[in-house]
Amino acid sequence: MAPAPARAIAAALLAFACCGLAMAADKAPIKWLKAHATFYGGADAAGTMGGACGYDNLYAEGYGTRTAALSSVLFNDGASCGQCYKIVCDRKRADPAFCKPGVTVTITATNLCPPNDALPNDNGGWCNLPRQHFDMAQPAWEKIGVYEGGIIPVMYQRVPCVKKGGVRLRIVGHDYFNLVILMNVAAAGSIKSMDVKSSDSNDWLPMSRNWGAYWQCGGYLTGKMLSFRVTDTDGQTLMFNKIVPAGWKFGQTFTSKLQFK
Repeated sequence: MAPAPARAIAAALLAFACCGLAMAADKAPIKWLKAHATFYGGADAAGTMGGACGYDNLYAEGYGTRTAALSSVLFNDGASCGQCYKIVCDRKRADPAFCKPGVTVTITATNLCPPNDALPNDNGGWCNLPRQHFDMAQPAWEKIGVYEGGIIPVMYQRVPCVKKGGVRLRIVGHDYFNLVILMNVAAAGSIKSMDVKSSDSNDWLPMSRNWGAYWQCGGYLTGKMLSFRVTDTDGQTLMFNKIVPAGWKFGQTFTSKLQFK
């Protein structure tokens, strides 16, 4: 049996080695994944307004022209709304005449690119299952591709979203059917869960995803001061206390000073 000092040194070395392995794992490079990308919406991206996530006017909500519609596999029934992706033309697979190699563009997921089962997956049915595809706003796509190419192979990775200012919240719907959407969400960009509490209650009411980035609650909340507890898909939770004042109306947007990090 080794003397106590030797055992202590061995334990210390083992702990150091394990720590080094953990640090190496934390610093492991993010994997690039293969996909394809097309574009839509026109040179000014005016045709990208609205969309399946529900953000409506992408200019006014801070998303601008760096947006994309995701194929069903990536869209994940709306759970990916608000997420950000860094995309680059894959020069190993692309026609060099239509690729701008070495240039990346970061987009926010704001829409669904629906499947077109009437066309084959490799000839027009670009967003059919199980394809991973980005139908990007034209100004974003032209950062990495040449217009005449139409479609290019790309590499992508999910990245943290960088946004200016705080999270914004809009309420639509009607009495007993409250739809809430969060916009301008940084970091994860997407929401895992949301609860609401009115000023006349101590209880948090759970909300459920309705469609896209909208969350719903069936309680009577009309005109009451509201607070929201929101957890993003990275697990960070923020409390938006009394963000909605008493007397609010459906269709209003409220801006917070808080932001995910």
